[in-house]
Amino acid sequence: MTAAEYDRVPRVMTADYDSPAAASLEAIWATKPGLYGLISTVDHKEIGIRYLATAFVFLIVGGLEALAIRLQLARPNQALVTPEQYNELFSAHAITMIFLYAQPVLSGFSNYLFPLVLGSRDMAFPRLNAFSYWVYLAAGLFMYASLFADAVPNNGWFNYVPYALKEYDPGANIDFYALGMVFLGVSTTVGAANFVVTFLRMRAPGMTLARVPILTWGTVTISVGNLLAVPSVSLAFFLLWTDRQFGTHFFRAESGGHPLLWQHLFWMFAHPWVYVVVLPAMGLVSDSLPFFCRRPLVGYTPVVVGTVTTMALGFGVWLHHMFATGIPFLALAFFSGASFAIAIPSAIAVFAWIATIWSGRPVLSCAFLYYAAFIVMFVIGGVSGVMTASVPADLQLTDTYFILAHIHYVLIGINLFAVLGALHVWFPKMTGRMIDEGLGKVAFWIILAGFNLAFLPMHWTGLIGMPRRIYTYPSGLGWETPNLITSVGAFVLALGLLIYFVNVLVSRRRGAPAGANPWDAPSLEWSMPSPPPSYNFAVIPRIASRHPLWEARLPSISRRSELRTGMALHNGREALATTALDAIPDAILKMPEDSPAPFIVTFALSVLFTGLLLQLWWLAGVAAVAVFVGALVWLWPERDLEQRAAGGQA
Repeated sequence: MTAAEYDRVPRVMTADYDSPAAASLEAIWATKPGLYGLISTVDHKEIGIRYLATAFVFLIVGGLEALAIRLQLARPNQALVTPEQYNELFSAHAITMIFLYAQPVLSGFSNYLFPLVLGSRDMAFPRLNAFSYWVYLAAGLFMYASLFADAVPNNGWFNYVPYALKEYDPGANIDFYALGMVFLGVSTTVGAANFVVTFLRMRAPGMTLARVPILTWGTVTISVGNLLAVPSVSLAFFLLWTDRQFGTHFFRAESGGHPLLWQHLFWMFAHPWVYVVVLPAMGLVSDSLPFFCRRPLVGYTPVVVGTVTTMALGFGVWLHHMFATGIPFLALAFFSGASFAIAIPSAIAVFAWIATIWSGRPVLSCAFLYYAAFIVMFVIGGVSGVMTASVPADLQLTDTYFILAHIHYVLIGINLFAVLGALHVWFPKMTGRMIDEGLGKVAFWIILAGFNLAFLPMHWTGLIGMPRRIYTYPSGLGWETPNLITSVGAFVLALGLLIYFVNVLVSRRRGAPAGANPWDAPSLEWSMPSPPPSYNFAVIPRIASRHPLWEARLPSISRRSELRTGMALHNGREALATTALDAIPDAILKMPEDSPAPFIVTFALSVLFTGLLLQLWWLAGVAAVAVFVGALVWLWPERDLEQRAAGGQA
């Protein structure tokens, strides 16, 4: 379909979302009630909310594990847990927060918002979208099943060899982790592919790459990164599992293997993963901070370029995690320089946020407070990270509590503060109700105080010599006071989060009605009711600027977007595909119906990984066949879909 052909398509006028045409679309797109609808829905909004809810549950579990760790370290010579239990606690805490909370919670926002901000009816691959969630949930439950087998992963989230080899860790602890990470990698990979294709092909007509909402840039950038990085860590864990189960020699130095190969494969993934849990959070802030400053973001193009550059450079700095391993000086120099350089694109975003606030008229809502704190935490975490780019400084700081302080400022200071602010922003769109601002501000100040009380002293604790992963410590080393302050801060932070979640749950039931656009925001999702209908847009909009709802107040915008007229696409589940660069209408897509196939294939995959864990090869073989058959059923063309496609081409 050419642009001229699109212009000749009759427009449908829609004054509201209560018309008979809208009711017809709702009947076509709505999820069926009951258990069948629960397991078969492909509605991106349902899937996004499930991601958010599941990630927050894992956040609570990981937080409880952190509180147990801080009780153990609050005073010298504590023995609340055994050394082995402590190893399991800090390993489970890190795995949960890094892999089961930090990235999935951002996937929740992206799943919910992508079609809404891009002007689409759904994601590019709705069933693959549902599959990514079910696999994420199943992989998380698989790893936490280790708790009931008394075999919780116990070698840290980095899982260094040779300690992870069977001779030194003979139980099933590492097997749970290795297979669980390969399992989780399936979810991350298919989700990343879905985001990339949706970004390229599902934008509203006229939404060129220069008009795309900035939150989508963060997600699509890390999605490309995941497609490149996840295979590295999946390979590393698979090779480790074969070393443990079949006696291969990939990581055994005594038989020609290379222990450092593990670190290379792991950090080739794990350092880009830092940006995976940061860049989408930065995108959420860049997109919604202007709502509360009453002006567009300063420096849209530099921020986009900085986002992409950060991810690209992220693949060239993994070795700074290995400065203490004895690698050649030339490699040290190269990766040290790259680690310093990566601060530049991040600084661009910081200056853009500050300029937006300075030149705007800030509204001091809860979301704005979280974003302002996010900027401060971003600077602290970034500066402490740049310090480790210096080889001499890194040799002093590596494996100390200073590194723990840095990663918590990145993971919680950047990720969590952005997420909590973003939930304040888009909760009204998801539920139709506002989060209470009064109780929200109480929660914010407690969270901010608890966070800095907990993690700022860790910098000092590390500088005076306290190593990471320490089970207990004697008195007289100067570590008592900062550890006690950190432990108190952790409980203050937990109190603030408890108040926050109570506020969310109460507001879900009793919050003030939100209306379509409570923030007077400029992007497409605020042009529809709250919560949105199942079909998203009654007609497909046509976009003429980055701020379609602010065009009347921005004198620099001469053309106007078409939001009330457009293609109805009501002949079944239909969506519009556009060209990748200029968003010119290209095809009408027949979208798949709800299906239990993603859930069934996930269940078969769970049985497959369970069989591998228990070395029940017959069970793994049967499950592999079931996965193959389930995938065939999933992908088999539906007769009614073929008929509709034949009769519905534009």
